[in-house]
Amino acid sequence: QMQLEESGGGLVQPGVSLTLSCAASGFTVDDFSIAWYRQAPGKEREGVSCIGRTSTYYSDSVKGRFTISRDHAKNMVYLQMNSLKPEDTAVYYCGTGPGLCSRVATGRMDERDAWGRGTAVTVSS
Repeated sequence: QMQLEESGGGLVQPGVSLTLSCAASGFTVDDFSIAWYRQAPGKEREGVSCIGRTSTYYSDSVKGRFTISRDHAKNMVYLQMNSLKPEDTAVYYCGTGPGLCSRVATGRMDERDAWGRGTAVTVSS
């Protein structure tokens, strides 16, 4: 059974950095596309970043500030977030599913996707 668990969220000031972690179990992160989505209060869930076997994706809103990476030895995926802005405030979820990186730009989700419970990030002065 595929399971994911996010951690690393918190309350931070604008401009600082934060790294989110996604611990995977039941599968190997190297073999699957892993994405980070986020959902801000009152808004729909949106795709932020995705890492496939050979490529990565970033939404325009985070490109140049966020970096997605994975650690094979720890079976984890990370989202390094730099220069955080108040509009980055959201609950961040990591997930995996068939063709996820091809869907992340539209935020489309599939019933076969597996998601964690999310970790909240608040960017405020």
